[in-house]
Amino acid sequence: MNAILDFWAQWLRPSAGLPVVQWSLLLAVAALAGSWCQRFTGLPQVLGYAAVGTLAGLAGFNGAVWPLQGIALFLLELSLAVVLFECGGRIPLRWFRHNPMVLAQSLLESALTYFAVDGALRWLEVPAQVAGPLALVALAASPAVLVRVVADTRATGPVTDRATVLATLSTLWALALGSARAEQMNRPNEGLLGAVLPVLMVLGVSIAVAALLALVLRLALRWMSPTGENTAVLLLALIAAAAAVAAHLGGSAPLAALLAGMLLKQIYPRPWAWPRQPGSAATLLGMLMFVLVSAVAAQADWDAVVTQLALTLVVVRMLAKIVGVALGKVGSGASWKQAFWVGGALTPMSAVALLLVSQFASAAPDTGAQIARVALPAILLMELLGAMIATVALYRAGESPRPLAPLAPLARRVPGNGARDNKGDDHAA
Repeated sequence: MNAILDFWAQWLRPSAGLPVVQWSLLLAVAALAGSWCQRFTGLPQVLGYAAVGTLAGLAGFNGAVWPLQGIALFLLELSLAVVLFECGGRIPLRWFRHNPMVLAQSLLESALTYFAVDGALRWLEVPAQVAGPLALVALAASPAVLVRVVADTRATGPVTDRATVLATLSTLWALALGSARAEQMNRPNEGLLGAVLPVLMVLGVSIAVAALLALVLRLALRWMSPTGENTAVLLLALIAAAAAVAAHLGGSAPLAALLAGMLLKQIYPRPWAWPRQPGSAATLLGMLMFVLVSAVAAQADWDAVVTQLALTLVVVRMLAKIVGVALGKVGSGASWKQAFWVGGALTPMSAVALLLVSQFASAAPDTGAQIARVALPAILLMELLGAMIATVALYRAGESPRPLAPLAPLARRVPGNGARDNKGDDHAA
């Protein structure tokens, strides 16, 4: 494959370059695969995107170099920031005052996941400096995958809402703790101050950037329409700028975007709805993110030891999330059955996990290589299997149509209501 790509490179003009052609064709194939996957199997489009990225990675695609750096890293952070800003904008902070057990449920589920994965890996004789970061990687569910699954399956109901909130909160904890842990790896011998300072720096910078982003958007919305095209351009441009600034100052770009969405939801008096205009741009970024994650993760080296560790991480993580959500249901308003399916919907891993592994690899190359050796196969498995498990969980909870069944065009099933055809695409942003 590399010989063919080298031959192509000789015929491409410098203004385009081989990476542009590679990624353009790869995204075109991913778009076709995602559409085919949903149309003829009823499964979410994200499975088609991830499958194309996986095949490209296994075939030796060199457009995504590990560890991520430069434009590839920024595009991953930007894509994730856009998704997390939307997720944060769906969480009203006032809701936790009326239902604080949801927050307690998230903390219990996350803590149980961390200690269960860390304990299982140490029992398999994985060094503590590797098991701890892997447990932080396992902490995060994937709001990006879950939002895509919800949009494509048209799921709606209490289990869907609870799973989205818990996935977003677990990402919040994982990004804060994981980014701080990466900073600590740069200062291994600085005592208590060296352990606390990175946490404060990541949180402080992220909160400051989030507050500034939310304030600017709030001021802009005083005279701009929330659904206007210019507002959509302003929104995407400011998220991109905030992502670059947060990463440069030592914060977490996705964490800043997530917090900004939550703050804007709090200070904007009118109901906030994600504008439809950035739908195409956000969908393209999301597709790029899923293809990039699977292409990078598929390049991992597999052997018997790695397979055992990756499967252990995946199984223990899934059980811990289900048990954690079930134990935390007391006072949260959820039934045992609902709690079980919520836990199942939290199983996907994707961009957040890959971003944390990339941070560990950049902070400590030797230790990061050991972390990536186990994490990348686990991420690949749970981007593919996790999306399927979440689809089945939402169906079994009675909140989405039956999976593994071809979906007829919606206009055919609802004559005269063709406007609903693109409902999933509108929500995908």
